[in-house]
Amino acid sequence: MMRRCFAVLGLTLALGAQAATDLPLAQDLRSEADTAAQAGAPLIVIFSRKDCKFCETVKRDYLKPLSADPRHAKRVVIRQVDQDSERALVDFRGEATTHARFTASERVKLVPVVAFYGPQGRRLADPIVGARLPDFYASYLEEGIARSEQMLKARPAP
Repeated sequence: MMRRCFAVLGLTLALGAQAATDLPLAQDLRSEADTAAQAGAPLIVIFSRKDCKFCETVKRDYLKPLSADPRHAKRVVIRQVDQDSERALVDFRGEATTHARFTASERVKLVPVVAFYGPQGRRLADPIVGARLPDFYASYLEEGIARSEQMLKARPAP
């Protein structure tokens, strides 16, 4: 009985911790990328899985704080795409798909991957693959955002 209580408590805590790190789920990538581009910023997409502890770390330690950072809060658009989910999604062409099928179409095999998109799904900077070195992850993220903003200025959306 006691073992069952601890198992339930552990599962509850794990699910609560995961929910605390979840970001807004992508629903309409075409619209979300256009909204971000109008603010002069990329659509930042994290490809994630429920069972990925590195995904949770990237969301909790870097992406959630980024969305709250006054330098980025008003213009950065961050969305989560779950590799292991059949949740409905509209892709960059406006076509119906799922999170899992979109992840496969982007050739994402291992997560976390943080990708930077512009209108029509144009890649604006190299994606950040994996958790990399924690001491430098914030720099990788800042570099991706800066490169994306340069690309949006150089080739504005049609």
